[in-house]
Amino acid sequence: MRIMVIADEESKYLWDFFDKSKLAGVDLIISCGDLNPNYLSFLTTFAAAPVLYVHGNHDEKYDRIPPEGCICIDDKIYEFEGLRILGLGGSMRYSGGKYQFTERGMRKRVKKLWFQLLKHRGFDILVTHAPAYQINDGRDLPHQGFQVFIELIEKYSPKFFVHGHVHMTYGRQHKRCDKYKNTHIINAYERYVFDYEDDEMSPLKFGKIVGQQ
Repeated sequence: MRIMVIADEESKYLWDFFDKSKLAGVDLIISCGDLNPNYLSFLTTFAAAPVLYVHGNHDEKYDRIPPEGCICIDDKIYEFEGLRILGLGGSMRYSGGKYQFTERGMRKRVKKLWFQLLKHRGFDILVTHAPAYQINDGRDLPHQGFQVFIELIEKYSPKFFVHGHVHMTYGRQHKRCDKYKNTHIINAYERYVFDYEDDEMSPLKFGKIVGQQ
């Protein structure tokens, strides 16, 4: 299965210079937040693949202008073609926004998922906006990751953990791809395309080498 993940900045390659063939072969699109809702609606109009999303810390506008035709997976496990995808949007609380949470608040959200986690026997992909604590996160509070994400990875060992929030333009210390224990970690900034079955995480050519800035 070929998956496109997107976050934080709309891709000019897709939006300003769109050609339907650019989405050929993509089976699933996942947004990790902080994107224009019209951009997501645009993608779902032209893609054969479903578009899933979680909220970023700047996505309060989604309450007024929801991405049409897209599926919100916040606080749920969504199944697609046998893959179990868990969504937990939002960032660390720093200014009191609707999609900002303390570590304790995020833990409460995870705790409420106990029945879904039991029913689905875990999950294959963890989708968040914020990164995990001390894994390519920032040291400032707004970009600090959540410790509970580490605990989810350690307990359920998903194959992939996909997040946004920490822009690749912030510096070379923020990696596009990483690994923690048996879980591949991907920063979805702008766009990145990968095959779920690829254990080596080799970048796919998608107009250019995806993830190259």
